[in-house]
Amino acid sequence: MRIGVLTAGGDAPGLNAAIRAICQMSFRHGDRVIGISNGWEGLAKEFAGRELTSADIAGIVGLGGTILGTARYDLDNPPGGREKVIASIESHLDAVVAIGGDGTQRISHWLADRDVPVVGVPKTLDNDLLGTDYCIGFDTAVSIVTESLDRLYTTAASHHRVMVVETMGRSTGWVAAMGGLAGGADLVVIPEFPFTMDEIISHLVERRAAGYGFSIVVIAEGVNLETLGGHETSEISGDGIRGTRLATRGVGQFLAKRIDEHGGFEVRTTVLGHLQRGGSPTAYDRIWATRVGVAAYEAVAAGDFGTIPVVRGGEIELAPLSSVSHGQRHVPRELYELCQAFF
Repeated sequence: MRIGVLTAGGDAPGLNAAIRAICQMSFRHGDRVIGISNGWEGLAKEFAGRELTSADIAGIVGLGGTILGTARYDLDNPPGGREKVIASIESHLDAVVAIGGDGTQRISHWLADRDVPVVGVPKTLDNDLLGTDYCIGFDTAVSIVTESLDRLYTTAASHHRVMVVETMGRSTGWVAAMGGLAGGADLVVIPEFPFTMDEIISHLVERRAAGYGFSIVVIAEGVNLETLGGHETSEISGDGIRGTRLATRGVGQFLAKRIDEHGGFEVRTTVLGHLQRGGSPTAYDRIWATRVGVAAYEAVAAGDFGTIPVVRGGEIELAPLSSVSHGQRHVPRELYELCQAFF
């Protein structure tokens, strides 16, 4: 069997561990793996696949990024990209494993509805894919935020500053919430539970009155500026293909400026940006990426197409692509309230 593997959307630590797992299981059972370069683009344009060997995957379990390359490619602009993907798969492959987030899995679901033999693998740093407790790259991103807060704590305390730290999080605040909780943030601001500027200033004033000479505020990049008294200048894309790059909106800088304008606080901003994507994956990401990769191969071998291996309650289950392709998994209120419980 010729199994195509692609990684689409943003890169994430742990992608190579999943690729390695799919390859090793395939080689063990006599199947061939065709690595597709740059996600869906490698199928929609001239076929960009090459057969992977054991040498290609040697030592990549701890390597960040993706050896296949990735891209945010719009299959609908120009029109006809989806049909080209189908034709490419029919000509060159017997099945496809698509590793990616909600945008990738929406395409996978569309293909599956047209009887294309496709299996998904959940990947997104934001960890907001419906139906799964875990997505490749999330644990590494949270670990990077946590380490960054540990480092910023000492300079914030030494200089009696308010440190505003902007994390990834397009529509949900999983990275900000979990990283802020682990890193001891004093306030976490995420899209699911909007704060007004008055509430943020009030919190900082209360901390200072209570004897705390510094504060660390974590804010997700996707927080709506209008809730903070600002103005959104352009529409934000939900699929990451068109629209604003969230880091360029300057949510962290905007919040810091408004705090500074209030007076009485010395404020600094740190935008973690792509640092959250880079470098080696954590052990947790390596292990779970391997497990979902193996499960994806098993689904292909069994002919269980139109599915995706997900993590629920510490176990892997095979779910229909339809269950993850529409909607988002949001931070629950109880977790958010836990983040806010530490003054």
